[in-house]
Parts: sequence; structure tokens; C-alpha cells
Amino acid sequence: MAPYWSRDFGNAASRTHRYGWRAEAAVELARERIAGALGAADPREIVFTSGATESDNLALAGALAAHAEEGDHLVSVATEHAAVLDPLKAFARRGVRFTLLPVNGDGRVDPADVAKAIEKRTVLVSVGAANGEIGTLQPLAEIGRVCAERDVLFHSDAAQAVGKIPLDVEALGLDLLSCSAHKLYGPKGVGALYVRRRRRSGARLRLEPLLHGGGQERGLRSGTLPVPLIVGFAEALALAQAEREAEAARLVALRERLFETLLAALGDGVLRNGPLEGRLPGNLNVSVSGVPADALLAQLEDVALSTGSACSSARPEPSHVLAALGLSPERARCAVRVGLGRSTSAADVDRAAARIAAEVKRIRGEKAALGLDG
Repeated sequence: MAPYWSRDFGNAASRTHRYGWRAEAAVELARERIAGALGAADPREIVFTSGATESDNLALAGALAAHAEEGDHLVSVATEHAAVLDPLKAFARRGVRFTLLPVNGDGRVDPADVAKAIEKRTVLVSVGAANGEIGTLQPLAEIGRVCAERDVLFHSDAAQAVGKIPLDVEALGLDLLSCSAHKLYGPKGVGALYVRRRRRSGARLRLEPLLHGGGQERGLRSGTLPVPLIVGFAEALALAQAEREAEAARLVALRERLFETLLAALGDGVLRNGPLEGRLPGNLNVSVSGVPADALLAQLEDVALSTGSACSSARPEPSHVLAALGLSPERARCAVRVGLGRSTSAADVDRAAARIAAEVKRIRGEKAALGLDG
């Protein structure tokens, strides 16, 4: 990224001098690398944005606006990220209808339910590739077939999945895919929306832009491109792809080491939330019976834990994801989300487990002394 902060500080849209040409060449190379990593047929199908939140909004709002005469209905899932759920609620205030599908106890939606929810005026189905709170991977290929059979657009918020699990937009039948660089150790402030050029029917895929101005990104996202961030995004994704299989195996081993260590130290009161299989390698969500998560986290400032999505951890209400699983309010209140990544070592896991176990025992001891255990 360094040369594009200083020496090659040109505007990628300035095509009358070499400074602009260099910037444009860097952006187009990055576009090619990202398209290749996602299985996109054409690099022009990659539209750069400020991140997955903008990409989600562009996909949903853009599809609705472009197809307003044909439809006014969207389908999604109860466990989606706020970057999908909040736009749906905003659209509803303008008369748009949406259906939120339930999930099973592992957090997975049934493709048959997706098929039943699609109606004549359905414009788009949006299902996240992986859930950031409980790690659940959704059956995108099956849902993609359902959408293709009914000629309905299929979008996925894949911010949690890109670079961590295999993803191929063609094989999965995706028309639109959102992602962010910072989820795979790239710079904050840049993301992309994959936009298939032609639908399965052969018709051009139409989106209305959210931003109007200079006409950058094929008119879908106006604004001067952040060249250093785009270059960093492509490099981060390339590194993640190269290391993906080995890193996934390493993280699964560390995740299970952490869970087993907590189980051995604290007993059967440690309950795993989400699926055992078919989840993100570095995700662990556990409830520790009788120990509210907020009380636990308040004493563990040196361990980076959360009670839900990092993007909505400031919200006081219980996790909508855990509620959708059908967990009791008490179990949801005691749920802690742990994320393991490329810098996490076995020593880190052991240290975190020891800190968590010690704090749980202290809290339990205080409650017992006050006659509040249970």
C-alpha cells in the first residue's frame, strides 16, 4: 500500500497523465485479483465500496429501486447482520414487504423455507454466508438453485466468510455478494460488492446506485477510489486464500482446545451455542451457566471477548441471533463470543481459558456467598 500514499498518489479516474494511469493500473490489478479469488467471471463485476455495510445497502436498495415496477418483496433470515436487517426495516416504512425466515437450533435456514417464501413480486433473497456470532455456515448452493429456478436475485453478506472458507460466486449461484477488507486483516474503510453482469435468464442485472456523482465503478458507486485501501484489500485476500486451508485446520484445533479447557475447568455448565460442524473455523460461542456475560466481560478487559456482533456490541438488548436459535433468555444472557485469528497462538488460548475460568469461579463464589447461586 505504501507507494500509493505518497509517490503514486494519483487519482484512478484521471486518465490524461501517468499519475492517474499508475493509480488506475493498481486498481484494475486489485479488481482482477479479487474477482479471481471469488470466482467471478469478469473483473468488472467487482464494485468497490466503503465496506460490507454499504455493499449490503447497495445490493438491497439498488435491486428494489431497479425493479420497483416488478416487485416489492424481499426474503431474508432472522439471524442476519444489522447491515441487512436495518435496511429491511427502513424499506418497510416506505411500503416494501419482507419475510424473515426462521432457523433451526444450529442457526441454519432450510432452503425449502426459502422456496416457500418466494412469491410473484419477490425481487431478491439475502442470506449471509456465515454468521459472525455463532459461526453457522448457510447452505448457499441449495438456496442459489432455488433462486435461479424462480429467477429471483440472490445476495449474500459474505463479510465473515470471504478468505476463511471456500467461496465461488458461480458455483453458489450468487448474483450479488458483499465483503469487507478488514474482516481478513486488510485495511478498514474498503469493501466490495460483486454484481453479476447478466442474470441466469440472460438479461442484464440492474441496480440503481446509492451515490451519484462522478460515475465511477460503472456508475454504481460514484466517488474517488481509495487506491491504497483497494491495493491492501487485494493483497490481504490473496494472503488469506493462500493460507486458508492450513489456517482453518489450525484454528479448529485451537477452538476445540479452548472449549475443552473451559469444560475441564468449569464442568458441564459450559454450553456450546451454534453447530459443532459447518461453522467458521475461528468462532466459538459458549454460555457459562449462572454467569452473566456482561459481568464476566467487565472483569476481562485484557481478553477481547464480546456478547454478540462486534458491530452492535454497544446495544444493550440480547442477541437476536441467539434468540432466533430458541435459547432460553438465561442462556442467551450468559453467552460469550470468542474469535480466534491468525495471530492467536496456543499460549494465547491457554492464557484466555485460565483467565475466563478464574473469573467465572470468582463470580460463582461471590454469588454462592450471597445465596444467589443458580
